[in-house]
Amino acid sequence: MPASRAPRKSHQPRGLIILHEDRDIVVVDKAPGLLTVATANERRETAYYRLNDYVRHGNPKSRERIFIVHRLDREVSGILVFARSEAAKRALQGQWDQVEKRYLALVQGEPRAPEGVFSSYLIEEGVHRVRSTPNAARGKLSHTAYRLLASRNGVSLLEISLMTGRKHQIRVHLAENGLPILGDRKYGVAKYGEKRVALHARSLDFRHPYSGEPRHYETPQPPFVARYLDGASGR
Repeated sequence: MPASRAPRKSHQPRGLIILHEDRDIVVVDKAPGLLTVATANERRETAYYRLNDYVRHGNPKSRERIFIVHRLDREVSGILVFARSEAAKRALQGQWDQVEKRYLALVQGEPRAPEGVFSSYLIEEGVHRVRSTPNAARGKLSHTAYRLLASRNGVSLLEISLMTGRKHQIRVHLAENGLPILGDRKYGVAKYGEKRVALHARSLDFRHPYSGEPRHYETPQPPFVARYLDGASGR
Protein backbone atom coordinates (compact mmCIF):
# COMPACT_ATOMS: atom_id res chain seq x y z
CA MET A 1 0.00 0.00 0.00
CA PRO A 2 1.19 3.55 -0.64
CA ALA A 3 2.55 5.30 2.41
CA SER A 4 0.36 8.22 3.45
CA ARG A 5 2.11 11.43 4.40
CA ALA A 6 0.80 14.00 6.83
CA PRO A 7 0.56 17.42 5.14
CA ARG A 8 3.46 19.61 6.23
CA LYS A 9 2.50 22.49 8.49
CA SER A 10 5.30 24.66 7.15
CA HIS A 11 5.63 25.76 3.55
CA GLN A 12 1.91 25.31 2.84
CA PRO A 13 0.96 26.51 -0.66
CA ARG A 14 -1.14 29.69 -0.67
CA GLY A 15 -4.72 29.23 -1.82
CA LEU A 16 -4.58 25.45 -1.34
CA ILE A 17 -5.47 23.18 1.58
CA ILE A 18 -3.74 19.81 1.44
CA LEU A 19 -6.38 17.14 2.16
CA HIS A 20 -4.16 14.10 1.51
CA GLU A 21 -0.76 13.26 0.10
CA ASP A 22 1.23 10.09 -0.46
CA ARG A 23 3.94 8.97 -2.88
CA ASP A 24 1.44 8.81 -5.79
CA ILE A 25 -1.12 11.63 -5.35
CA VAL A 26 -1.79 14.98 -3.73
CA VAL A 27 -5.42 15.96 -3.06
CA VAL A 28 -6.17 19.63 -2.41
CA ASP A 29 -9.01 22.07 -1.80
CA LYS A 30 -8.47 25.00 -4.19
CA ALA A 31 -9.57 28.54 -3.36
CA PRO A 32 -11.71 30.47 -5.87
CA GLY A 33 -9.75 32.86 -8.08
CA LEU A 34 -6.74 30.57 -8.42
CA LEU A 35 -5.96 29.03 -11.80
CA THR A 36 -5.34 25.29 -11.98
CA VAL A 37 -2.64 25.65 -14.67
CA ALA A 38 -0.84 28.49 -16.40
CA THR A 39 -2.27 30.66 -19.16
CA ALA A 40 -0.54 32.94 -21.65
CA ASN A 41 -0.96 35.83 -19.19
CA GLU A 42 -0.29 34.06 -15.90
CA ARG A 43 2.48 31.53 -15.25
CA ARG A 44 3.12 31.47 -11.52
CA GLU A 45 -0.15 32.17 -9.68
CA THR A 46 -1.55 28.68 -10.25
CA ALA A 47 -2.29 25.57 -8.22
CA TYR A 48 0.16 23.63 -10.42
CA TYR A 49 3.05 26.05 -9.81
CA ARG A 50 2.44 26.29 -6.07
CA LEU A 51 2.14 22.53 -5.61
CA ASN A 52 5.33 21.93 -7.56
CA ASP A 53 7.08 24.32 -5.19
CA TYR A 54 5.47 22.49 -2.24
CA VAL A 55 6.63 18.98 -3.23
CA ARG A 56 10.10 20.38 -4.02
CA HIS A 57 10.30 21.93 -0.53
CA GLY A 58 11.03 25.26 -2.23
CA ASN A 59 14.11 23.87 -4.01
CA PRO A 60 13.80 24.63 -7.76
CA LYS A 61 16.55 22.07 -8.53
CA SER A 62 14.58 19.19 -6.98
CA ARG A 63 13.47 16.44 -9.37
CA GLU A 64 10.14 16.10 -7.57
CA ARG A 65 7.14 17.33 -9.55
CA ILE A 66 3.40 16.94 -9.95
CA PHE A 67 1.27 16.07 -12.98
CA ILE A 68 -2.08 17.51 -14.04
CA VAL A 69 -4.99 15.04 -13.91
CA HIS A 70 -7.98 17.39 -14.31
CA ARG A 71 -8.86 21.05 -13.87
CA LEU A 72 -11.28 23.42 -12.20
CA ASP A 73 -12.29 26.76 -13.67
CA ARG A 74 -10.49 29.69 -12.08
CA GLU A 75 -13.74 30.97 -10.52
CA VAL A 76 -14.62 27.57 -9.00
CA SER A 77 -13.35 26.34 -5.63
CA GLY A 78 -12.95 22.82 -4.39
CA ILE A 79 -11.29 19.48 -4.73
CA LEU A 80 -8.47 18.64 -7.14
CA VAL A 81 -6.23 15.58 -7.37
CA PHE A 82 -2.71 15.78 -8.80
CA ALA A 83 -0.40 12.87 -9.61
CA ARG A 84 3.18 12.52 -8.38
CA SER A 85 4.32 10.51 -11.42
CA GLU A 86 3.49 9.97 -15.09
CA ALA A 87 2.28 6.44 -14.29
CA ALA A 88 -0.10 7.70 -11.60
CA LYS A 89 -1.41 10.35 -13.99
CA ARG A 90 -2.16 7.75 -16.68
CA ALA A 91 -3.88 5.46 -14.16
CA LEU A 92 -6.13 8.26 -12.88
CA GLN A 93 -7.01 9.62 -16.31
CA GLY A 94 -7.69 6.10 -17.55
CA GLN A 95 -10.49 5.71 -15.00
CA TRP A 96 -11.77 9.30 -15.18
CA ASP A 97 -15.07 8.41 -16.88
CA GLN A 98 -15.92 6.29 -13.81
CA VAL A 99 -14.81 8.82 -11.19
CA GLU A 100 -17.67 10.25 -9.13
CA LYS A 101 -17.47 14.05 -9.08
CA ARG A 102 -19.92 16.02 -6.93
CA TYR A 103 -20.39 19.77 -6.68
CA LEU A 104 -22.47 22.27 -4.72
CA ALA A 105 -24.10 25.15 -6.62
CA LEU A 106 -26.20 28.09 -5.46
CA VAL A 107 -28.55 29.04 -8.28
CA GLN A 108 -31.26 31.57 -8.96
CA GLY A 109 -34.67 29.93 -9.12
CA GLU A 110 -35.86 26.43 -8.30
CA PRO A 111 -35.83 23.37 -10.58
CA ARG A 112 -39.16 21.99 -11.77
CA ALA A 113 -38.32 18.56 -10.36
CA PRO A 114 -36.35 17.84 -7.16
CA GLU A 115 -33.83 15.83 -9.17
CA GLY A 116 -33.02 15.11 -12.79
CA VAL A 117 -30.44 15.19 -15.58
CA PHE A 118 -29.68 17.97 -18.06
CA SER A 119 -28.31 16.72 -21.39
CA SER A 120 -27.18 18.52 -24.52
CA TYR A 121 -24.44 18.69 -27.12
CA LEU A 122 -21.91 21.31 -25.98
CA ILE A 123 -19.73 23.30 -28.34
CA GLU A 124 -17.02 25.87 -27.64
CA GLU A 125 -17.27 29.06 -29.68
CA GLY A 126 -15.33 32.28 -29.47
CA VAL A 127 -12.92 32.82 -26.61
CA HIS A 128 -13.71 30.55 -23.65
CA ARG A 129 -17.44 30.52 -24.41
CA VAL A 130 -19.51 27.34 -24.45
CA ARG A 131 -23.12 26.73 -25.49
CA SER A 132 -25.47 23.90 -26.40
CA THR A 133 -26.09 23.06 -30.04
CA PRO A 134 -28.73 20.84 -31.70
CA ASN A 135 -26.03 19.67 -34.11
CA ALA A 136 -24.74 16.34 -32.77
CA ALA A 137 -21.93 16.36 -35.32
CA ARG A 138 -20.50 19.61 -33.93
CA GLY A 139 -21.10 19.25 -30.19
CA LYS A 140 -20.08 16.75 -27.51
CA LEU A 141 -22.90 14.93 -25.73
CA SER A 142 -22.88 16.02 -22.08
CA HIS A 143 -24.90 14.99 -19.02
CA THR A 144 -25.26 16.85 -15.70
CA ALA A 145 -27.30 15.30 -12.86
CA TYR A 146 -28.71 17.48 -10.09
CA ARG A 147 -30.53 17.09 -6.77
CA LEU A 148 -32.28 19.88 -4.88
CA LEU A 149 -30.92 20.19 -1.33
CA ALA A 150 -32.57 23.41 -0.12
CA SER A 151 -34.44 26.46 -1.38
CA ARG A 152 -35.05 29.88 0.12
CA ASN A 153 -36.09 33.31 -1.18
CA GLY A 154 -35.79 32.33 -4.83
CA VAL A 155 -32.36 30.72 -4.43
CA SER A 156 -31.68 26.97 -4.47
CA LEU A 157 -28.77 24.84 -3.32
CA LEU A 158 -28.13 21.97 -5.73
CA GLU A 159 -25.89 18.93 -5.50
CA ILE A 160 -24.42 18.31 -8.93
CA SER A 161 -23.04 14.99 -10.18
CA LEU A 162 -20.85 15.50 -13.22
CA MET A 163 -21.54 12.56 -15.55
CA THR A 164 -19.30 13.92 -18.33
CA GLY A 165 -16.45 16.40 -18.07
CA ARG A 166 -16.83 19.16 -20.65
CA LYS A 167 -15.52 22.69 -20.30
CA HIS A 168 -17.95 24.94 -18.37
CA GLN A 169 -20.48 22.10 -18.47
CA ILE A 170 -22.21 22.73 -15.14
CA ARG A 171 -22.36 26.48 -15.63
CA VAL A 172 -23.83 26.22 -19.13
CA HIS A 173 -26.36 23.47 -18.35
CA LEU A 174 -27.72 25.26 -15.30
CA ALA A 175 -27.93 28.64 -17.04
CA GLU A 176 -29.63 27.21 -20.12
CA ASN A 177 -32.21 25.47 -17.94
CA GLY A 178 -33.23 28.60 -16.06
CA LEU A 179 -30.99 28.04 -13.03
CA PRO A 180 -28.04 30.43 -13.44
CA ILE A 181 -25.28 30.13 -10.84
CA LEU A 182 -24.94 33.13 -8.53
CA GLY A 183 -21.80 35.17 -9.12
CA ASP A 184 -21.13 33.66 -12.56
CA ARG A 185 -20.57 36.71 -14.75
CA LYS A 186 -20.16 34.68 -17.91
CA TYR A 187 -23.27 32.51 -17.78
CA GLY A 188 -25.14 33.30 -14.58
CA VAL A 189 -25.97 36.14 -12.19
CA ALA A 190 -23.26 38.77 -11.84
CA LYS A 191 -23.73 39.82 -8.19
CA TYR A 192 -25.19 38.21 -5.10
CA GLY A 193 -23.24 39.64 -2.17
CA GLU A 194 -20.22 37.32 -2.36
CA LYS A 195 -16.97 37.93 -4.24
CA ARG A 196 -16.94 34.50 -5.89
CA VAL A 197 -18.85 32.13 -8.14
CA ALA A 198 -21.24 30.00 -6.06
CA LEU A 199 -19.92 26.68 -7.39
CA HIS A 200 -17.76 24.34 -5.32
CA ALA A 201 -16.29 20.93 -6.19
CA ARG A 202 -17.36 19.02 -3.08
CA SER A 203 -15.98 15.48 -3.44
CA LEU A 204 -14.17 12.89 -5.56
CA ASP A 205 -14.41 9.08 -5.51
CA PHE A 206 -11.78 7.12 -7.44
CA ARG A 207 -9.49 4.11 -7.27
CA HIS A 208 -6.00 4.79 -5.97
CA PRO A 209 -3.59 4.65 -8.94
CA TYR A 210 -1.17 2.30 -7.11
CA SER A 211 -3.28 0.06 -4.86
CA GLY A 212 -6.55 0.17 -6.79
CA GLU A 213 -8.39 0.71 -3.51
CA PRO A 214 -11.51 2.93 -3.58
CA ARG A 215 -10.83 6.37 -2.15
CA HIS A 216 -13.27 9.09 -1.11
CA TYR A 217 -12.15 12.67 -0.51
CA GLU A 218 -14.51 15.43 0.54
CA THR A 219 -14.14 19.11 1.34
CA PRO A 220 -16.08 20.98 4.04
CA GLN A 221 -19.13 22.90 2.90
CA PRO A 222 -17.90 26.35 1.86
CA PRO A 223 -18.94 29.17 4.23
CA PHE A 224 -20.90 31.08 1.58
CA VAL A 225 -23.54 28.31 1.48
CA ALA A 226 -24.48 28.71 5.14
CA ARG A 227 -24.31 32.50 4.95
CA TYR A 228 -26.66 32.67 1.99
CA LEU A 229 -29.07 29.88 2.89
CA ASP A 230 -29.15 30.29 6.66
CA GLY A 231 -32.48 28.96 7.83
CA ALA A 232 -33.32 27.22 4.55
CA SER A 233 -35.44 24.13 4.84
CA GLY A 234 -33.78 20.90 3.68
CA ARG A 235 -35.30 18.91 0.83
